[in-house]
Amino acid sequence: MSDEQLTAISPIDGRYSNKVEHLRAIFSESALMRYRVIAEISWLEYLSDCEQLDQIPIMPPHVRDAIRKIQLDFSMEDAARIKEIESEINHDVKAIEYFLQEKIEKIEGGKNYTSFIHFACTSEDINNISYALMLKDGVDELKTSIEQLTDTLKDRSHSWASCSMLSRTHGQPASPTTMGKEFANFLNRLNRQLDLLKNTQFLAKMNGAVGNYNAHTIAYPGIDWESISKEYIDALGLKFNPYTTQIEPHDWMAELFHTMIRINNICLDISRDIWMYISIGYFKQVVNESEVGSSTMPHKVNPIDFENAEGNIGLANAILNHLASKLTISRLQRDLSDSTAQRNIGTAFAQTDISLQSLLKGLSKIELSRDKLLEELDDNWEVLAEPIQTILRRENVPNAYENLKTLSRGQKLNQKKIHAFIDSLDIDQAVKNEMKALTPESYIGIAESLAKKI
Repeated sequence: MSDEQLTAISPIDGRYSNKVEHLRAIFSESALMRYRVIAEISWLEYLSDCEQLDQIPIMPPHVRDAIRKIQLDFSMEDAARIKEIESEINHDVKAIEYFLQEKIEKIEGGKNYTSFIHFACTSEDINNISYALMLKDGVDELKTSIEQLTDTLKDRSHSWASCSMLSRTHGQPASPTTMGKEFANFLNRLNRQLDLLKNTQFLAKMNGAVGNYNAHTIAYPGIDWESISKEYIDALGLKFNPYTTQIEPHDWMAELFHTMIRINNICLDISRDIWMYISIGYFKQVVNESEVGSSTMPHKVNPIDFENAEGNIGLANAILNHLASKLTISRLQRDLSDSTAQRNIGTAFAQTDISLQSLLKGLSKIELSRDKLLEELDDNWEVLAEPIQTILRRENVPNAYENLKTLSRGQKLNQKKIHAFIDSLDIDQAVKNEMKALTPESYIGIAESLAKKI
Protein backbone atom coordinates (compact mmCIF):
# COMPACT_ATOMS: atom_id res chain seq x y z
CA MET A 1 0.00 0.00 0.00
CA SER A 2 1.36 3.41 -0.98
CA ASP A 3 1.98 6.34 1.37
CA GLU A 4 -0.91 8.14 -0.30
CA GLN A 5 -3.25 5.26 0.49
CA LEU A 6 -1.96 4.94 4.06
CA THR A 7 -2.56 8.64 4.75
CA ALA A 8 -5.93 8.86 3.00
CA ILE A 9 -8.80 10.12 5.15
CA SER A 10 -11.41 8.10 3.31
CA PRO A 11 -11.04 4.30 3.15
CA ILE A 12 -12.25 4.55 -0.44
CA ASP A 13 -8.95 6.23 -1.30
CA GLY A 14 -7.01 4.16 1.22
CA ARG A 15 -7.87 0.64 2.36
CA TYR A 16 -10.40 -0.04 -0.41
CA SER A 17 -8.82 2.01 -3.21
CA ASN A 18 -7.85 -1.03 -5.28
CA LYS A 19 -11.46 -2.23 -5.23
CA VAL A 20 -12.80 0.96 -6.82
CA GLU A 21 -9.89 1.97 -9.04
CA HIS A 22 -12.15 1.55 -12.09
CA LEU A 23 -14.44 4.31 -10.80
CA ARG A 24 -11.73 7.00 -10.77
CA ALA A 25 -12.17 7.58 -14.50
CA ILE A 26 -15.85 8.39 -13.87
CA PHE A 27 -16.19 10.09 -10.48
CA SER A 28 -12.86 11.78 -9.68
CA GLU A 29 -12.40 15.54 -9.98
CA SER A 30 -10.28 15.11 -13.09
CA ALA A 31 -13.10 12.98 -14.56
CA LEU A 32 -15.60 15.77 -13.83
CA MET A 33 -13.26 18.18 -15.66
CA ARG A 34 -13.16 15.79 -18.61
CA TYR A 35 -16.96 15.60 -18.75
CA ARG A 36 -17.11 19.40 -18.64
CA VAL A 37 -14.63 19.58 -21.51
CA ILE A 38 -16.85 17.16 -23.46
CA ALA A 39 -19.92 19.35 -22.80
CA GLU A 40 -18.15 22.56 -23.82
CA ILE A 41 -16.54 21.14 -26.96
CA SER A 42 -19.66 19.33 -28.13
CA TRP A 43 -21.68 22.56 -27.69
CA LEU A 44 -19.08 24.52 -29.68
CA GLU A 45 -19.16 21.91 -32.44
CA TYR A 46 -22.94 21.91 -32.45
CA LEU A 47 -23.11 25.70 -32.79
CA SER A 48 -20.60 25.58 -35.63
CA ASP A 49 -22.74 23.04 -37.47
CA CYS A 50 -25.93 25.09 -36.99
CA GLU A 51 -26.68 26.79 -40.31
CA GLN A 52 -28.82 29.46 -38.63
CA LEU A 53 -25.78 30.84 -36.78
CA ASP A 54 -23.92 32.29 -39.75
CA GLN A 55 -21.38 34.17 -37.64
CA ILE A 56 -19.87 30.89 -36.48
CA PRO A 57 -18.00 29.32 -39.40
CA ILE A 58 -18.40 25.62 -40.04
CA MET A 59 -15.29 23.90 -38.71
CA PRO A 60 -12.86 22.61 -41.31
CA PRO A 61 -11.78 19.01 -40.70
CA HIS A 62 -8.39 19.89 -39.23
CA VAL A 63 -9.96 22.21 -36.63
CA ARG A 64 -12.67 19.70 -35.73
CA ASP A 65 -10.12 16.90 -35.36
CA ALA A 66 -7.83 19.07 -33.23
CA ILE A 67 -10.67 20.18 -30.96
CA ARG A 68 -11.93 16.63 -30.49
CA LYS A 69 -8.37 15.56 -29.70
CA ILE A 70 -8.45 17.89 -26.68
CA GLN A 71 -11.18 15.82 -25.05
CA LEU A 72 -9.91 12.46 -26.28
CA ASP A 73 -6.38 13.11 -24.97
CA PHE A 74 -7.45 14.85 -21.76
CA SER A 75 -4.61 14.25 -19.31
CA MET A 76 -3.61 14.83 -15.72
CA GLU A 77 -1.46 17.72 -16.98
CA ASP A 78 -4.62 19.26 -18.44
CA ALA A 79 -6.43 18.77 -15.15
CA ALA A 80 -3.54 20.40 -13.29
CA ARG A 81 -3.64 23.40 -15.64
CA ILE A 82 -7.38 23.80 -15.04
CA LYS A 83 -6.78 23.75 -11.28
CA GLU A 84 -4.08 26.36 -11.72
CA ILE A 85 -6.50 28.63 -13.57
CA GLU A 86 -9.20 27.97 -10.99
CA SER A 87 -6.84 28.96 -8.18
CA GLU A 88 -6.47 32.36 -9.84
CA ILE A 89 -10.11 33.07 -10.71
CA ASN A 90 -11.89 30.95 -8.05
CA HIS A 91 -14.40 29.44 -10.48
CA ASP A 92 -14.18 25.81 -11.60
CA VAL A 93 -16.33 25.98 -14.73
CA LYS A 94 -14.93 29.29 -15.99
CA ALA A 95 -11.50 27.68 -15.60
CA ILE A 96 -12.58 25.05 -18.14
CA GLU A 97 -13.55 27.80 -20.58
CA TYR A 98 -10.20 29.59 -20.20
CA PHE A 99 -8.35 26.30 -20.53
CA LEU A 100 -10.14 25.57 -23.80
CA GLN A 101 -9.43 29.07 -25.08
CA GLU A 102 -5.72 28.46 -24.51
CA LYS A 103 -5.87 25.14 -26.32
CA ILE A 104 -8.04 26.20 -29.25
CA GLU A 105 -6.14 29.43 -29.91
CA LYS A 106 -3.09 27.32 -30.73
CA ILE A 107 -4.96 25.51 -33.51
CA GLU A 108 -4.63 27.02 -36.96
CA GLY A 109 -7.87 28.94 -37.47
CA GLY A 110 -8.92 28.21 -33.91
CA LYS A 111 -9.30 31.87 -32.96
CA ASN A 112 -12.43 32.00 -35.15
CA TYR A 113 -14.19 29.88 -32.50
CA THR A 114 -12.82 30.99 -29.12
CA SER A 115 -15.49 33.66 -28.52
CA PHE A 116 -18.17 31.00 -28.94
CA ILE A 117 -16.77 28.70 -26.25
CA HIS A 118 -19.38 28.63 -23.45
CA PHE A 119 -21.69 30.73 -25.68
CA ALA A 120 -24.92 31.75 -23.86
CA CYS A 121 -24.12 29.21 -21.15
CA THR A 122 -24.44 29.41 -17.43
CA SER A 123 -22.13 27.14 -15.46
CA GLU A 124 -25.03 24.84 -14.67
CA ASP A 125 -25.62 24.23 -18.37
CA ILE A 126 -22.21 22.59 -18.46
CA ASN A 127 -22.46 21.00 -15.02
CA ASN A 128 -25.85 19.34 -15.42
CA ILE A 129 -24.75 17.78 -18.70
CA SER A 130 -21.45 16.68 -17.18
CA TYR A 131 -23.12 14.97 -14.23
CA ALA A 132 -25.68 13.33 -16.48
CA LEU A 133 -22.89 11.89 -18.64
CA MET A 134 -20.99 10.88 -15.50
CA LEU A 135 -23.98 9.09 -14.01
CA LYS A 136 -24.73 7.40 -17.33
CA ASP A 137 -21.24 5.87 -17.28
CA GLY A 138 -21.49 5.15 -13.56
CA VAL A 139 -24.75 3.28 -13.99
CA ASP A 140 -23.18 1.17 -16.73
CA GLU A 141 -20.47 0.13 -14.26
CA LEU A 142 -23.06 -0.52 -11.56
CA LYS A 143 -25.15 -2.67 -13.90
CA THR A 144 -22.11 -4.84 -14.63
CA SER A 145 -21.55 -5.48 -10.91
CA ILE A 146 -25.24 -6.20 -10.24
CA GLU A 147 -25.41 -8.58 -13.19
CA GLN A 148 -22.46 -10.52 -11.74
CA LEU A 149 -24.51 -10.87 -8.55
CA THR A 150 -27.70 -11.91 -10.37
CA ASP A 151 -25.74 -14.50 -12.36
CA THR A 152 -24.39 -15.92 -9.09
CA LEU A 153 -27.83 -15.97 -7.48
CA LYS A 154 -29.29 -17.71 -10.52
CA ASP A 155 -26.60 -20.38 -10.39
CA ARG A 156 -27.24 -21.01 -6.68
CA SER A 157 -30.98 -20.93 -7.19
CA HIS A 158 -30.80 -23.70 -9.78
CA SER A 159 -28.14 -25.84 -8.10
CA TRP A 160 -29.90 -25.74 -4.71
CA ALA A 161 -33.45 -25.88 -6.09
CA SER A 162 -34.24 -29.25 -4.49
CA CYS A 163 -32.33 -28.77 -1.23
CA SER A 164 -35.12 -28.79 1.36
CA MET A 165 -34.65 -26.63 4.44
CA LEU A 166 -36.64 -25.55 7.44
CA SER A 167 -38.03 -22.05 7.11
CA ARG A 168 -38.11 -19.64 9.99
CA THR A 169 -40.88 -17.09 10.27
CA HIS A 170 -40.52 -14.80 13.30
CA GLY A 171 -37.37 -16.81 13.97
CA GLN A 172 -39.43 -19.94 14.68
CA PRO A 173 -39.64 -23.23 12.71
CA ALA A 174 -42.10 -22.88 9.82
CA SER A 175 -43.18 -24.65 6.62
CA PRO A 176 -40.16 -25.95 4.69
CA THR A 177 -38.78 -24.36 1.56
CA THR A 178 -35.62 -24.98 -0.47
CA MET A 179 -32.43 -22.98 -0.38
CA GLY A 180 -32.68 -22.54 -4.13
CA LYS A 181 -36.15 -20.98 -3.81
CA GLU A 182 -34.86 -18.55 -1.18
CA PHE A 183 -32.13 -17.41 -3.58
CA ALA A 184 -34.72 -17.18 -6.36
CA ASN A 185 -36.70 -14.73 -4.22
CA PHE A 186 -33.71 -12.37 -4.03
CA LEU A 187 -32.94 -12.85 -7.71
CA ASN A 188 -36.46 -11.92 -8.74
CA ARG A 189 -36.35 -8.76 -6.61
CA LEU A 190 -32.99 -7.69 -8.01
CA ASN A 191 -34.06 -8.36 -11.60
CA ARG A 192 -36.99 -5.99 -11.18
CA GLN A 193 -34.82 -3.20 -9.81
CA LEU A 194 -32.18 -3.86 -12.46
CA ASP A 195 -34.83 -3.29 -15.14
CA LEU A 196 -35.64 0.07 -13.53
CA LEU A 197 -31.95 0.92 -13.42
CA LYS A 198 -31.55 0.07 -17.10
CA ASN A 199 -34.48 2.33 -17.95
CA THR A 200 -33.08 5.36 -16.14
CA GLN A 201 -33.68 8.60 -18.03
CA PHE A 202 -30.68 10.92 -17.77
CA LEU A 203 -32.16 14.41 -18.06
CA ALA A 204 -30.27 17.55 -19.03
CA LYS A 205 -30.86 21.12 -20.13
CA MET A 206 -29.05 23.88 -22.07
CA ASN A 207 -31.19 26.98 -21.56
CA GLY A 208 -29.16 29.64 -19.80
CA ALA A 209 -29.11 31.51 -16.52
CA VAL A 210 -32.75 30.97 -15.45
CA GLY A 211 -34.03 28.48 -18.01
CA ASN A 212 -35.59 30.96 -20.47
CA TYR A 213 -32.88 31.24 -23.18
CA ASN A 214 -32.51 34.93 -22.27
CA ALA A 215 -28.95 35.33 -23.60
CA HIS A 216 -29.61 33.07 -26.56
CA THR A 217 -32.57 35.03 -27.85
CA ILE A 218 -31.01 38.46 -27.29
CA ALA A 219 -28.10 37.42 -29.50
CA TYR A 220 -30.13 35.56 -32.12
CA PRO A 221 -33.82 36.43 -31.66
CA GLY A 222 -35.08 34.69 -34.77
CA ILE A 223 -33.84 31.21 -33.87
CA ASP A 224 -35.79 28.38 -32.26
CA TRP A 225 -33.37 27.86 -29.40
CA GLU A 226 -35.53 25.32 -27.65
CA SER A 227 -35.33 23.00 -30.67
CA ILE A 228 -31.58 23.55 -30.96
CA SER A 229 -31.11 22.79 -27.28
CA LYS A 230 -33.19 19.64 -27.50
CA GLU A 231 -31.31 18.39 -30.55
CA TYR A 232 -28.00 19.01 -28.79
CA ILE A 233 -29.07 17.16 -25.61
CA ASP A 234 -30.49 14.28 -27.68
CA ALA A 235 -27.22 14.01 -29.60
CA LEU A 236 -25.39 13.43 -26.31
CA GLY A 237 -27.62 10.45 -25.56
CA LEU A 238 -29.47 12.32 -22.80
CA LYS A 239 -33.12 13.32 -22.39
CA PHE A 240 -34.08 16.97 -22.79
CA ASN A 241 -35.81 18.73 -19.89
CA PRO A 242 -37.65 21.81 -21.23
CA TYR A 243 -38.63 23.34 -17.87
CA THR A 244 -35.93 24.36 -15.41
CA THR A 245 -34.64 27.30 -13.39
CA GLN A 246 -30.91 27.91 -13.59
CA ILE A 247 -30.48 24.30 -12.53
CA GLU A 248 -31.93 21.11 -13.89
CA PRO A 249 -34.06 20.10 -10.88
CA HIS A 250 -32.41 16.68 -10.37
CA ASP A 251 -35.67 14.77 -9.88
CA TRP A 252 -34.35 12.05 -12.16
CA MET A 253 -31.25 11.76 -9.98
CA ALA A 254 -33.47 11.19 -6.94
CA GLU A 255 -35.30 8.46 -8.88
CA LEU A 256 -31.95 6.83 -9.74
CA PHE A 257 -30.64 7.08 -6.19
CA HIS A 258 -33.83 5.61 -4.75
CA THR A 259 -33.49 2.68 -7.17
CA MET A 260 -29.93 2.21 -5.96
CA ILE A 261 -31.13 2.31 -2.35
CA ARG A 262 -33.65 -0.45 -3.07
CA ILE A 263 -30.95 -2.53 -4.77
CA ASN A 264 -28.67 -1.99 -1.79
CA ASN A 265 -31.43 -2.96 0.63
CA ILE A 266 -32.05 -6.21 -1.23
CA CYS A 267 -28.31 -6.91 -1.01
CA LEU A 268 -28.47 -6.06 2.69
CA ASP A 269 -31.32 -8.55 3.10
CA ILE A 270 -29.25 -11.21 1.33
CA SER A 271 -26.20 -10.47 3.49
CA ARG A 272 -28.11 -10.67 6.75
CA ASP A 273 -29.97 -13.85 5.80
CA ILE A 274 -26.79 -15.64 4.77
CA TRP A 275 -25.14 -14.42 7.98
CA MET A 276 -28.00 -16.04 9.89
CA TYR A 277 -27.81 -19.24 7.83
CA ILE A 278 -24.10 -19.45 8.60
CA SER A 279 -24.76 -18.90 12.31
CA ILE A 280 -27.26 -21.78 12.45
CA GLY A 281 -25.04 -24.07 10.39
CA TYR A 282 -26.91 -24.13 7.06
CA PHE A 283 -23.74 -22.92 5.34
CA LYS A 284 -20.10 -23.75 5.94
CA GLN A 285 -17.43 -21.24 4.99
CA VAL A 286 -14.45 -22.32 2.92
CA VAL A 287 -11.37 -22.03 5.13
CA ASN A 288 -8.28 -20.19 3.91
CA GLU A 289 -5.44 -21.70 5.94
CA SER A 290 -3.39 -18.49 5.89
CA GLU A 291 -6.20 -16.33 7.32
CA VAL A 292 -6.93 -15.56 10.97
CA GLY A 293 -10.54 -15.35 12.18
CA SER A 294 -9.93 -13.86 15.60
CA SER A 295 -6.97 -12.30 17.39
CA THR A 296 -7.63 -14.52 20.41
CA MET A 297 -9.96 -17.39 19.37
CA PRO A 298 -8.11 -19.63 16.91
CA HIS A 299 -11.20 -21.61 15.90
CA LYS A 300 -13.13 -18.64 14.46
CA VAL A 301 -14.18 -18.42 10.77
CA ASN A 302 -16.20 -15.24 10.71
CA PRO A 303 -18.68 -14.18 7.98
CA ILE A 304 -16.71 -10.98 7.44
CA ASP A 305 -17.60 -10.48 3.77
CA PHE A 306 -21.32 -10.30 4.53
CA GLU A 307 -20.64 -7.98 7.46
CA ASN A 308 -18.46 -5.79 5.24
CA ALA A 309 -21.24 -5.63 2.66
CA GLU A 310 -23.72 -4.61 5.36
CA GLY A 311 -21.51 -1.81 6.67
CA ASN A 312 -20.80 -0.33 3.26
CA ILE A 313 -24.45 -0.52 2.22
CA GLY A 314 -25.34 1.56 5.25
CA LEU A 315 -22.83 4.24 4.28
CA ALA A 316 -23.90 4.21 0.62
CA ASN A 317 -27.58 4.52 1.47
CA ALA A 318 -26.94 7.36 3.92
CA ILE A 319 -25.31 9.38 1.13
CA LEU A 320 -27.88 8.35 -1.49
CA ASN A 321 -30.76 9.26 0.82
CA HIS A 322 -29.25 12.68 1.46
CA LEU A 323 -28.57 13.31 -2.23
CA ALA A 324 -32.10 12.26 -3.22
CA SER A 325 -33.55 14.72 -0.69
CA LYS A 326 -31.06 17.57 -1.09
CA LEU A 327 -30.65 17.77 -4.84
CA THR A 328 -34.36 18.20 -5.59
CA ILE A 329 -34.57 21.38 -3.47
CA SER A 330 -33.02 24.72 -4.46
CA ARG A 331 -33.84 28.21 -3.21
CA LEU A 332 -35.67 30.26 -5.84
CA GLN A 333 -33.88 30.05 -9.20
CA ARG A 334 -30.53 28.83 -7.82
CA ASP A 335 -28.41 28.16 -4.80
CA LEU A 336 -25.05 26.44 -4.73
CA SER A 337 -25.75 23.81 -2.06
CA ASP A 338 -26.27 21.13 -4.71
CA SER A 339 -22.77 21.66 -6.11
CA THR A 340 -20.84 20.45 -3.08
CA ALA A 341 -23.35 17.63 -2.48
CA GLN A 342 -22.99 16.30 -6.02
CA ARG A 343 -19.25 15.89 -5.53
CA ASN A 344 -20.10 12.97 -3.20
CA ILE A 345 -22.01 10.98 -5.82
CA GLY A 346 -18.90 8.96 -6.55
CA THR A 347 -18.55 8.08 -2.88
CA ALA A 348 -22.03 6.52 -2.88
CA PHE A 349 -21.24 4.54 -6.02
CA ALA A 350 -17.92 3.41 -4.55
CA GLN A 351 -19.49 2.24 -1.28
CA THR A 352 -22.16 0.42 -3.28
CA ASP A 353 -19.56 -1.27 -5.47
CA ILE A 354 -17.46 -2.28 -2.46
CA SER A 355 -20.52 -3.87 -0.87
CA LEU A 356 -21.33 -5.78 -4.07
CA GLN A 357 -17.77 -7.07 -4.30
CA SER A 358 -17.90 -8.16 -0.65
CA LEU A 359 -21.21 -9.93 -1.16
CA LEU A 360 -19.91 -11.74 -4.24
CA LYS A 361 -16.74 -12.74 -2.40
CA GLY A 362 -18.79 -14.07 0.49
CA LEU A 363 -21.04 -16.07 -1.82
CA SER A 364 -17.99 -17.67 -3.42
CA LYS A 365 -16.82 -18.93 -0.02
CA ILE A 366 -19.93 -20.74 1.26
CA GLU A 367 -20.93 -24.38 0.90
CA LEU A 368 -24.35 -25.81 1.69
CA SER A 369 -24.43 -28.09 4.76
CA ARG A 370 -26.98 -30.59 3.45
CA ASP A 371 -26.66 -32.85 6.49
CA LYS A 372 -27.51 -29.94 8.75
CA LEU A 373 -30.57 -29.06 6.66
CA LEU A 374 -31.88 -32.63 6.93
CA GLU A 375 -31.11 -32.77 10.64
CA GLU A 376 -33.10 -29.59 11.26
CA LEU A 377 -36.03 -30.87 9.22
CA ASP A 378 -36.09 -34.21 11.02
CA ASP A 379 -36.03 -32.41 14.36
CA ASN A 380 -39.16 -30.37 13.58
CA TRP A 381 -41.99 -32.65 12.53
CA GLU A 382 -44.43 -30.19 14.11
CA VAL A 383 -44.26 -28.17 10.87
CA LEU A 384 -46.47 -30.88 9.35
CA ALA A 385 -49.35 -29.58 11.46
CA GLU A 386 -50.13 -27.23 8.59
CA PRO A 387 -50.52 -29.83 5.80
CA ILE A 388 -52.33 -32.31 8.08
CA GLN A 389 -54.93 -29.78 9.21
CA THR A 390 -55.32 -28.62 5.59
CA ILE A 391 -56.04 -32.18 4.41
CA LEU A 392 -58.50 -32.66 7.29
CA ARG A 393 -60.27 -29.45 6.29
CA ARG A 394 -60.53 -30.86 2.77
CA GLU A 395 -62.15 -33.96 4.23
CA ASN A 396 -64.63 -31.81 6.23
CA VAL A 397 -63.28 -33.02 9.56
CA PRO A 398 -64.59 -30.72 12.31
CA ASN A 399 -62.15 -28.62 14.37
CA ALA A 400 -59.18 -29.65 12.21
CA TYR A 401 -57.15 -26.52 12.98
CA GLU A 402 -58.01 -26.53 16.69
CA ASN A 403 -57.08 -30.21 17.13
CA LEU A 404 -53.70 -29.67 15.44
CA LYS A 405 -53.14 -26.55 17.52
CA THR A 406 -53.70 -28.57 20.70
CA LEU A 407 -51.27 -31.20 19.48
CA SER A 408 -48.49 -28.98 18.18
CA ARG A 409 -48.46 -25.40 19.44
CA GLY A 410 -45.25 -24.86 21.39
CA GLN A 411 -44.50 -28.60 21.26
CA LYS A 412 -41.65 -30.60 19.76
CA LEU A 413 -43.05 -33.47 17.67
CA ASN A 414 -41.44 -36.37 15.89
CA GLN A 415 -42.61 -38.88 13.31
CA LYS A 416 -43.90 -41.28 15.96
CA LYS A 417 -46.14 -38.69 17.63
CA ILE A 418 -47.44 -37.39 14.30
CA HIS A 419 -48.32 -40.88 13.11
CA ALA A 420 -49.99 -41.72 16.45
CA PHE A 421 -52.20 -38.68 16.06
CA ILE A 422 -53.10 -39.67 12.51
CA ASP A 423 -53.96 -43.19 13.61
CA SER A 424 -56.34 -41.79 16.24
CA LEU A 425 -58.46 -40.04 13.62
CA ASP A 426 -61.78 -41.46 12.44
CA ILE A 427 -61.12 -41.09 8.72
CA ASP A 428 -60.52 -43.32 5.69
CA GLN A 429 -57.28 -45.31 5.73
CA ALA A 430 -56.35 -43.88 2.33
CA VAL A 431 -56.37 -40.37 3.80
CA LYS A 432 -54.32 -41.58 6.77
CA ASN A 433 -51.78 -43.11 4.39
CA GLU A 434 -51.69 -39.84 2.45
CA MET A 435 -50.81 -37.92 5.61
CA LYS A 436 -48.32 -40.53 6.81
CA ALA A 437 -46.45 -40.18 3.53
CA LEU A 438 -45.67 -36.58 4.45
CA THR A 439 -42.21 -35.70 5.72
CA PRO A 440 -40.72 -32.29 6.54
CA GLU A 441 -38.21 -32.81 3.70
CA SER A 442 -40.90 -33.49 1.09
CA TYR A 443 -43.32 -30.77 2.21
CA ILE A 444 -41.94 -28.01 -0.03
CA GLY A 445 -44.83 -27.23 -2.37
CA ILE A 446 -43.54 -26.13 -5.79
CA ALA A 447 -40.40 -24.53 -4.37
CA GLU A 448 -38.12 -26.63 -6.59
CA SER A 449 -39.85 -25.68 -9.86
CA LEU A 450 -40.02 -22.01 -8.82
CA ALA A 451 -36.28 -22.01 -8.15
CA LYS A 452 -35.44 -23.64 -11.46
CA LYS A 453 -37.58 -21.54 -13.78
CA ILE A 454 -36.26 -18.10 -12.87
